[in-house]
Amino acid sequence: MKLLLDENLSRRLVARIADLFPDSSHVETEGLLQLPDSHIWEHARTKGFAIVTADADFYELATTRGIPPKVIWLRGCDYPTWVAEKLIRDQAIRIAEFLKDTERAVLVLRRA
Repeated sequence: MKLLLDENLSRRLVARIADLFPDSSHVETEGLLQLPDSHIWEHARTKGFAIVTADADFYELATTRGIPPKVIWLRGCDYPTWVAEKLIRDQAIRIAEFLKDTERAVLVLRRA
């Protein structure tokens, strides 16, 4: 599954995780920058993306609307892009298993 990175994450992160999650994108690349979360949610749902975000807004949408799309919340992500990349790389197997799970809507990842 491909990932859609929210605007609170760097565009550069897409290229840095492309070997693990090809066909991923950023909200800016998709023309969704500064649009309401509901628009981003619908775009991700129709285009087959899982949303990766650093804030709780999509977590709340996922718990009320269900899946799709799935949400990966980098909770407390106030750190540099390389740290976000390392977190995603370190958790790649867990992320892949989550994306295949037909019941879970949210995966919360935290920096160790």
